[in-house]
Amino acid sequence: MPNYANRYISTLTRETYALILAGGRGSRLHELTNWRAKPAVYFGGKHRIIDFPLSNCINSGIRRVGIATQYKSHSLIRHVNRAWGHFKKELGESVEILPASQRYGDEWYCGTADAVFQNMDIIRHELPKYVMILSGDHVYRMDYGGLLAKHVETGADMTVCCIEVPCEEAAKTFGVMTVDESNRVRRFDEKPVDPTSIPGKPGVCLASMGNYVFNTEFLFEQLKKDAEREGSGRDFGHDIIPSIIEEHNVYAYPFCDPSHEGQPYWRDVGTLDSFWEANMELVSPEPQLDLYDPHWPIWTYQEQLPPAKFIFDDDDRRGMAVDSTVSGGCIISGSKVKRSLLFSNVHVHSYCEIEGAVVLPGAKIGRNCKIKNAIIDRSCQIPEGMTIGYDTDLDKENGFRVSNKGIVLVTRDMLAELAEKNNK
Repeated sequence: MPNYANRYISTLTRETYALILAGGRGSRLHELTNWRAKPAVYFGGKHRIIDFPLSNCINSGIRRVGIATQYKSHSLIRHVNRAWGHFKKELGESVEILPASQRYGDEWYCGTADAVFQNMDIIRHELPKYVMILSGDHVYRMDYGGLLAKHVETGADMTVCCIEVPCEEAAKTFGVMTVDESNRVRRFDEKPVDPTSIPGKPGVCLASMGNYVFNTEFLFEQLKKDAEREGSGRDFGHDIIPSIIEEHNVYAYPFCDPSHEGQPYWRDVGTLDSFWEANMELVSPEPQLDLYDPHWPIWTYQEQLPPAKFIFDDDDRRGMAVDSTVSGGCIISGSKVKRSLLFSNVHVHSYCEIEGAVVLPGAKIGRNCKIKNAIIDRSCQIPEGMTIGYDTDLDKENGFRVSNKGIVLVTRDMLAELAEKNNK
């Protein structure tokens, strides 16, 4: 018997245009985003953060996608072109870069709503019935088909995708919704100091994921009104949502994962600590985010690289990795790697001890290094004998950034400044 529900959702996805907002700086990641936008930050051994919302779109059947870029976007644009540039416009599918280009004035994108407003003519040309607006900053897997179906079923003008978050975590960080028994939004507070708890769930609130579905013409009407409103911040959370919840149908869609009980996997890797923790979760035996699931692959660009290599088997010089993820092109030469995540082309020279480290592509770690609870940025050259993560005062003296929870960030610029300091 045909599955008409799936056909219905499939029809909806074909009538949808997705716009991913990927211009964020990610300032709480500090030097990790000095040269790249937050959506271009590496994650999970071989991916970038932008790969997750893009893969969700493609796996959900949404094949028309725009990516609004702004802050230091070269790394992001290069990655998207390499990984996602194979879609054929003539087949009704495309992943297009939409850089800030002052289409409706002399300013760059001034807020999330303005990023959509400045691309209205491009969206209109696609003739979608629905527009899905997605944050490019989060790591999660989600079938957007159910979200679209619920949007149509409720007769909503706008649907806000949301997730349950502890109030303490949401304070000053997320938009928080108050809903009635039918999940219609009755109040929306953008980054409140004291979030409102869900009735019956003290200490837990309903937080916006920054993902929205609009009926296209309704979206355009609201964007035009907002553009003409003096004092508007041109932002969905601050301006658009509060202005429409009284007179229009705005519904919340609680994000749930039918394959898991409890809270679905969703991470805002916006701080050094949360970035490190989310990567460390992946090296556990059964992580909640299963990157090995063939039914919902996370697509990305990957170079043609040789397999990872582990060499030397002497008692004092054994190349090994335990409870770790090691990507292609890596060489672990007579060193011990434990509970760590190594991206592609990392070379760990002999007699090193690496534990709790996230090592980004192309990093080289010299002999006799000891590294613990650290993030090593792309292409860093760690000098022989260096110790990182064992002495906070020493790490700070070396110019490395130490997070609130003691995670150490090392970048090429920091190493260059340290070398210059030592040569004086």
